[in-house]
Amino acid sequence: MKQPARAPQGKTAAPKAKRKSREEMNVEARDRKRDKKHRGHAAGSRANPVTEAQKKGNGNKKADPRIGSKKPIPLIAEGQQAAVKAKPVAEKKAAAKPRLSPQEELQMLENDERLDALLNRLESGEKLSAEDQAWLDQTLDRIDVLMEQLGIELDEEEEDEADEDMYRLLKGKD
Repeated sequence: MKQPARAPQGKTAAPKAKRKSREEMNVEARDRKRDKKHRGHAAGSRANPVTEAQKKGNGNKKADPRIGSKKPIPLIAEGQQAAVKAKPVAEKKAAAKPRLSPQEELQMLENDERLDALLNRLESGEKLSAEDQAWLDQTLDRIDVLMEQLGIELDEEEEDEADEDMYRLLKGKD
């Protein structure tokens, strides 16, 4: 006759503890050493001790624990204090750029080295950076405005050529 299987009663034998390898023991030792290293007081705790009231955070501020008088000391002797007066510091305003006439400004822009260099680069087929392209567009727009103010107009042939050049540049065709 077969006996029914029964559940284990009481405590069962615990599996044997696995022996730790050398690496595991080294890791544990390093962890213990690291924990020991961080014991003790914080840096500067001798000069500025933390009191229990500060730890609790009740909001009560105690007197400064540092030794010495808190009375302000005048840096200048009393007799000399009257003789030395603080001079008000005069703020220098940024010198405003002299306002140029439209004729002078146009001449200055036409002789601009950066503008010439960028136009030469465009003519040779190079691509300009976004910053250079923005500056070039702004400068060319300013030249157009100045030319309108002065009543200078391009001939129709020059205008057509300029439009074609700009179209060619924008399309990137040679």
